[in-house]
Amino acid sequence: MKYPVNEVFETIQGEGTFTGVPAIFVRLQGCPVGCAWCDTKQTWDVLEANKVSQEQVIAVDGTIGRWANHDAHSLLTAFTEKGFTAKHIVITGGEPCLYDLSELTSHLIEAGNSVQIETSGTFEIHCHEQVWVTVSPKVNMKGGYKVLKTALERANEIKHPIATQHHIDELDELLADIDVSDKTVCLQPISQKPRATELAMKTCISRNWRLSIQTHKYLDID
Repeated sequence: MKYPVNEVFETIQGEGTFTGVPAIFVRLQGCPVGCAWCDTKQTWDVLEANKVSQEQVIAVDGTIGRWANHDAHSLLTAFTEKGFTAKHIVITGGEPCLYDLSELTSHLIEAGNSVQIETSGTFEIHCHEQVWVTVSPKVNMKGGYKVLKTALERANEIKHPIATQHHIDELDELLADIDVSDKTVCLQPISQKPRATELAMKTCISRNWRLSIQTHKYLDID
């Protein structure tokens, strides 16, 4: 199966459970969720006019919205050709769960990698059972999609951006019927603003949750 890939690059995972881990990011094209603060809006539309050759999305700037079809074999070949050494693969977007990721994630894991998916939780998640699923639930976005209970149940990690108490209340409502005893719950202050960070820290301490800081923004890396 081929997937529309916007960009592939090697870096350090900057947030959540795997903060600090060397990682290869595979960013897929396509997302109808419509988050107002999205910093990858170039991935929203899969326009035929922006389709390019496979090599044009490997270790290059993906901000212009171009994309190429890749399968697991072509991606693994590209990792080797570029000399990537990270063994943690992050499939992100866009919204990667627009696509059935079972075949891709299975091949990546069979090749000796760990795999993480970053998703909004608004689409069913189809992937290998060993994949670490990070759900950052997107509530009341422009696209009108609901966060799925099945996505929250599948999640290994629930990472929620917050600015005010409203966002914590929003998360509490989502998790009311979800057993989170085997999940990592992270609060991520939006834009690292002091009030948001203080609120996130206070809540994480009181609930034994985890604080997620976007360290890649401090480091000025992708």
